[in-house]
Amino acid sequence: MKIKLLLSMLSLVMLLLISIISFARANPLLNPMHGYIDFPTSRAYLCSLGKNGNCGAVMVEPQSVEGRKGFPRRGPADGKIASAGHRWFGELDEQTATRWTKVDVSPGKNTFHWMLTAPHRTTGWEYFITKQNWDPNAPLARSSFDLQPFCNRTDGGQMPSFEVSIDCNLPYRTGYQVILGVWTIYDTGNAFYQVIDANMKP
Repeated sequence: MKIKLLLSMLSLVMLLLISIISFARANPLLNPMHGYIDFPTSRAYLCSLGKNGNCGAVMVEPQSVEGRKGFPRRGPADGKIASAGHRWFGELDEQTATRWTKVDVSPGKNTFHWMLTAPHRTTGWEYFITKQNWDPNAPLARSSFDLQPFCNRTDGGQMPSFEVSIDCNLPYRTGYQVILGVWTIYDTGNAFYQVIDANMKP
């Protein structure tokens, strides 16, 4: 009788643990994984630093902006690019000329630095930038960007370190531009998306 009771309790505990793990995986607020661009400082990371306001959940989860991979052919829908189409991070999709804090960036050689809280096997990294005449008061869409990445690196399924630096040659632009960094995961259907609100200076 005691053995049956013990086995029953163990089964209940295992079921509870499985439920907790499944919930945590589905909930980015309980799943502290993945990565963000800390230099030049991304929109999401500026939210976590308190330099962007009214950001919602991304204030505590800048590393979890994850959505379907394959941009620009697939990936998040137009108007949902900054949030990666993730329902927890819709505030990131708000877009006006004055909504977000800008970081100074110059054309030419720049190093993009990612902090990875949980590395994943990686297909590669790509960077896109808005067209010179994009509309900063309209939701970010594919039509906002030059859809040819100005920089990319192929990792071929390798596991990156917890810090990744990628040297890129940033095209000439002036004024407010948005840079989109995409970290594509090798063994899932997803990628991580980070946008940078750049004040382009000569």
